[in-house]
Order: sequence, then structure tokens, then C-alpha cells
Amino acid sequence: MIHIAETLTVSSIENFLTPGDITTLINAMDDALGEDGQRRFDTERTTTLHSIPGQTSEQAMAVYEPAGRLEIHPPPETAAKVLAHAVERAMPALRRALPALTSCREWMYVEYAPGQHITPHVDGIAPDPADPVRQLAGISVVLVHAGAGGDFFVETTSHPALWSDQHGGDGYDPAVAFTHDGADHSADWFRTMPRTRWNVRPDPGTALLYGSQVAHGTEPVRAGRERKFISWLISEA
Repeated sequence: MIHIAETLTVSSIENFLTPGDITTLINAMDDALGEDGQRRFDTERTTTLHSIPGQTSEQAMAVYEPAGRLEIHPPPETAAKVLAHAVERAMPALRRALPALTSCREWMYVEYAPGQHITPHVDGIAPDPADPVRQLAGISVVLVHAGAGGDFFVETTSHPALWSDQHGGDGYDPAVAFTHDGADHSADWFRTMPRTRWNVRPDPGTALLYGSQVAHGTEPVRAGRERKFISWLISEA
């Protein structure tokens, strides 16, 4: 059974990656990027994991990542194995934060160069209450921090526009449930809604968990490159 509280979770898993894991992952991604990685996976990229109903990928990219970012999905096999082992190793701690957790989706590698960022948004849980797979939370883990900027943030608010008295599907708390449709910078109501931002700069190797009903984003990088992996934690019926 999934409860609304799980999709509102904000937590951390320290030492999710070992120093050896971080070194292996950096080397694997350097090999994958090669000499022209910035061009192939950033400036010439035309697809994005983000979507906005009724808009093209190009339009969604302009909303979520107006200055672009580098994405590699799926990651190289070497990286995928290290991350899978890290999830397995951390599963007891992950399930303390998310009791309904069953598995982790495929990981994505991202980099933010100077000026690049992700605008605030909410991932949402599932468009169909009958879907047996429910998204609980995002998970991110930094390999190397940018020299300045690039901090991850979550945003909280008590504004009523973000909430509904309806709830979706069996197993959900019958109290308030999040209204996630259009909760991104494509919507005037979301963009202008008052929110409080909480910035964090975790140690490399620490995993951050942020519920799929939590507004979040990444501050613009001012110097260097922010290098991290992200994925999503799910519950399968």
C-alpha cells in the first residue's frame, strides 16, 4: 500500500556510493563522452525525458532546461552495474524512507555546464490510477560538484492551487492528494505561486530522495560542471 506521505518524502542516503564506485563511474562516463560528448549529448540533443501534454519535445526542453544540459540514457553497462549494486546495498535504508518501494528505474547521467539548470517542477506519480506501477520518488547522486552553483533544491508551499481533496486509486491516503497536472514552468499558476526554496549541496556519493509530489529543480551552474546520476524509485503491484 502506498501512502501520500511517501510521495512527499525528502531524505538522504549517505555513502550510497563508495569512493571506489565514484571513481569507476567517473571513468566510465569519461569514456562514454569521448572527445565530442558535449556536442552529441548536449548541444545536438533533440529529445528529453520531460514532457508537457500538447507540446513538442523542443518546447518541453525550452521550459525545463532553457539553457540545455547533457544527458546520457541509458548509461554504459559498467555504470549501470555499479548503480544497481548501490541500490541493492542501500535497499534497507531506502525502504525505511519509502516502505512501498520495490525497484529502481533505469538511471540517467546528466551534466550541467555554466548557465545550465532545471526549472522547478513536479514529476507526478502516475497518470492512470489503475496503473500497477506507481512512481514514489526521484533519486539523484552527485559524482562531482560544479565549482560554483548547480545546487539541487526542493520547494514547499501551502498555496491551495497545488492541492486537491480528491485522491487516486486504492491504497492512497483519503486526505489531500497532489494535483500534478501542469505543475511546471509552462503554467502561469505554477510559475507565479509563492514557494519556499530549500537548497542542498550533499557530499559526492550521497543519494537524495525527493518524493514525486515534491517541487524540485537545479540552480544554474556558475563555474565548472555538475555531474550526477538520476533515476526514479517505484512501487509495483
